[in-house]
Amino acid sequence: MSLSVLSVASEAFPLVKTGGLADVVGALPDALAPHGVATTTMIPGYPAVGKAVKGAKVVRRWRDLLGVEARLLSARIGEHPLLVLDAPALFARPGGLYDKPDDWHRFAALARAAAEVAQGYDVLHAHDWQAALAPAYLRYRRTAQSRTASVMTVHNIAFQGQFGAEVFAGLDLPDEAYAIDGVEYYGGVGFLKAGLEAADAITTVSPTYAAEVREPRFGMGLEGLIETRRDRVHGIVNGIDPAVWNPETDTALPSRFTARALGRRKANKRAVEKVFGLDKGDGPLFTVISRLTWQKGMDVLVTCLDELVAGGARLALLGSGDAHLEAALLAAAARYPGRIAVTIGYDEPLSHLLQGGADAILIPSRFEPCGLTQLYGLAYGCVPVVARTGGLADTVIDANEAALAAGVATGFQHGEASHHSLGHAIRRAIAAYARPDLWCAIQRNGMRADFSWSESGRRYADLYKSLTGTA
Repeated sequence: MSLSVLSVASEAFPLVKTGGLADVVGALPDALAPHGVATTTMIPGYPAVGKAVKGAKVVRRWRDLLGVEARLLSARIGEHPLLVLDAPALFARPGGLYDKPDDWHRFAALARAAAEVAQGYDVLHAHDWQAALAPAYLRYRRTAQSRTASVMTVHNIAFQGQFGAEVFAGLDLPDEAYAIDGVEYYGGVGFLKAGLEAADAITTVSPTYAAEVREPRFGMGLEGLIETRRDRVHGIVNGIDPAVWNPETDTALPSRFTARALGRRKANKRAVEKVFGLDKGDGPLFTVISRLTWQKGMDVLVTCLDELVAGGARLALLGSGDAHLEAALLAAAARYPGRIAVTIGYDEPLSHLLQGGADAILIPSRFEPCGLTQLYGLAYGCVPVVARTGGLADTVIDANEAALAAGVATGFQHGEASHHSLGHAIRRAIAAYARPDLWCAIQRNGMRADFSWSESGRRYADLYKSLTGTA
């Protein structure tokens, strides 16, 4: 007997992506299929999605979905079913996916539609705040016949979907939902808070993050709620899709390679130097592929760049974010032409080239629920230099003396996001790079680790089965 799951999110690769959420949502159906779980993905009908599913079959209509007309389109994402909420008044917008004045309305409609559709499934799986009202709608509008269980996954608790109390009237929820154990949050409406209250199970995207979010430092105001529901909280680390991230088959790499043929990486390093206008050299080449924000520790990185260059290293950075951080990084590139190069923006093929050509990737995050770039780095022999937090702590084995002696080290960890801590980790990495046999061993350890979705898919399937009594 297979379980049916409706996975609801605001984005899914390859149709629409702004970050790691899309990668996870896009990979889940394949990860779950071997475990007897049939997954249908549901996302909004942004313009790019509408073009991709042009001519899709209409399977449901709403004349009044929270005040707008909408249709549900049936299509495919890879080999799996896809449902698209076609509501032009809400989603047919130019520009980015988020930060619209009526985001509460847009994603409440997505959640409301998902809760209605989900009553024909065994499990409703909601991702992040944009889908978080779906478990609440399921809770308050459940029919007597419905047996649908709900799972709420927190990909980043910093983004919560908080709105003023005035939006409650537009949510079409019963009055009792506006309560401390419902959607009310500090006098307003909290979408993520509502999902955490209503869901039958809560997951975070790494075991360490599941523990961290119960602390004030990481819980962002929701730590008390999560602590009260700790028996429902599960940490399941993300995986990566080897069909997309595989240095042996990646067409974005000038030279494909394996753990047994690391020498082929050098051609990719030369390509990175050419694309970024860096001086050619055999010293360590670091990369950063990141949103340029405080959370990601980019302000701390800026303070370490003089030391990085003085140590004989170079940096190729790809990312965008806060204007003052973009300016500081561009200023460093101007200060060290040929040694530091910065590309503002995001380019998927270029990110693959950086992973396949740079020697190490810097990820000095203040908090990191799971992180995917370090997993890509491990798979591509781009040694991660990471903060000891969240999924970074769970997936990178620090090259300390014990780990090196045991032959299991895969990268370098550092403590808090500070100049001293990050600078020390960079110096350790530069020193290890000067020992080619040691460096190659660290690379190979990472490349041989299994960060596919196999184990994570099994854990999600086991959770679904426990909720539905089919375990």
